[in-house]
Amino acid sequence: MPTPTITQYFAQDHDRLDDILNTFRTEKYRNYEKAKEAFQHFRQALERHILREEELLFPLWEEKTGIAHGGPTSVMRGEHRQIGERLEALGRKVDNEIPDTGAEEQALMVLLSTHNMKEERVLYPSLDKLANDEERDELYEKMKLAPDGHSKVCCCRD
Repeated sequence: MPTPTITQYFAQDHDRLDDILNTFRTEKYRNYEKAKEAFQHFRQALERHILREEELLFPLWEEKTGIAHGGPTSVMRGEHRQIGERLEALGRKVDNEIPDTGAEEQALMVLLSTHNMKEERVLYPSLDKLANDEERDELYEKMKLAPDGHSKVCCCRD
C-alpha cells in the first residue's frame, strides 16, 4: 500500500477526531461514563495531533518555504491556542460531570471546522507539493517515535 499523502494522513486524522467527539456528544445523556471516556480519548488524540503538527509538520513546511514568522503556520499555532482554550472549557464541564456542554461543544466545533478546512485546503496540499517521498517517510517515522504525552499547546491540567 502506498504511503498516504500528508493531506490524506492528516485529513483522516481530522475525521477520526470528529468521530470520537461525536461519540461523546451522542453518549453524554445516555451513558456518561462512556461519554467521559470518549472525551478523554478525544482530548488526548487532539493534543497529540496538534503536537505533531507543531513539532514536526510545521517546521518542515517552514523549512521548505522559508516562511516562518507571520505566515500560515503562525496563524495555525494561534488557532491551536484557541482550540486548546475551548477544549479546556469543555473539559472542565466533563471532568465535573456536567452534561450540558452544548455551548462549549459548538464553540470548539466551529473553530475546528474552519481551522481544519484551512489546513486541508492550503497547508497540507502545499506541503505535499514541496516535500519529497523521503521527507514524507521521515515525517511519518518521527510521528511514530514521538511521545504521546500532553501537548504544551492545550494542557492546563495537572
